Amino acid sequence: MEIESRQLPTRVILEHASPWGRWSTWSTRAAWIIAGMAVLSAIGSAGAFSQYFQRDSRVVEKYHSLSKTAAGKVAILSVTGAILGGDGFVRAQLDQIAEDEAVKAIVLRVDSPGGTVSGSDEIHHRLATLAEKRDIPVVVSMGGLAASGGYYVAMANRAADDVIYAEPATLTGSIGVIIPHFDVSQALRKYDIRDDSIASGPLKEMLSPTKDRTPELAEKERKLLQELVNDMFRRFKEIVKAGRPKLDEAAVDKVATGQVFTARQALEAGLVDKIGFLEDAIGRAVELAGLTAETARAVKYSKPKGLLDEVLGGASPTGRIDLAAIVEFSTPRGWYLCSWLPALVQSE
Repeated sequence: MEIESRQLPTRVILEHASPWGRWSTWSTRAAWIIAGMAVLSAIGSAGAFSQYFQRDSRVVEKYHSLSKTAAGKVAILSVTGAILGGDGFVRAQLDQIAEDEAVKAIVLRVDSPGGTVSGSDEIHHRLATLAEKRDIPVVVSMGGLAASGGYYVAMANRAADDVIYAEPATLTGSIGVIIPHFDVSQALRKYDIRDDSIASGPLKEMLSPTKDRTPELAEKERKLLQELVNDMFRRFKEIVKAGRPKLDEAAVDKVATGQVFTARQALEAGLVDKIGFLEDAIGRAVELAGLTAETARAVKYSKPKGLLDEVLGGASPTGRIDLAAIVEFSTPRGWYLCSWLPALVQSE
């Protein structure tokens, strides 16, 4: 017996979906509320903790000591190695500090034999101007060597009391100026080599190591160069007097002999205020800024690492032959340097 199959009609019902339909469910509504609160919280956090964000791609700010969460900063400004100019890493640190309103004090960490007269003077000027403009204290912490141009930049301390700290093994002083000059003209004559440079006048070739001079011209050059050295030396002593107001002119003249002093000798001569380490200088900076160990965060700066540094795990030589230093060495100029030979290896 066959059963006749019949196809029943199909009814399709179309419903208009309201845009608020899903919103009407409690789970969806809660999700939107949570997402909105998260966005507002992120915006608020960005504003509240903006002082922790990096400002300058040339430097990396790192926590050093004291409170990790404090808003007020004590910035450790490092001057390390030979000072060849004012536009290098020291300038980048100064720019970072200038833009960071959270910095309430500066600790100038010096470990340098000095450098060029112009480079030392520029760093001193920029630091002194920044500290005066922001009205923040500057405390100096001397490392193994803070001599000549290194001592020069340390004078940007706003002439405050008890702000220059030298470690027990620090060497400092070397207040003086030198213009290096080497005469190889006699050695060249042995090999029948003669300097035949064309110049607008005989004094244009002052300090040329290869030019054969008459005794009269050599004496004239030496007199002129000595006047240059004396003028730069007067400037150095003026900077020392401004940075160490407790030293009178006679006291400055007594220590401005080019001599290098130990920390104990420098303390007795009035060149430094205390014998102590970096932590002691940071503590003094906190005190002068009106902060405490709980309300201050000490930070330091380093150079960003490149891809090669990451691959090698940061392993790199401690020094490098600097082409700029070689050019500086071959250029007649004055040096505030604790050496008769300008450093050709510049510290990283």
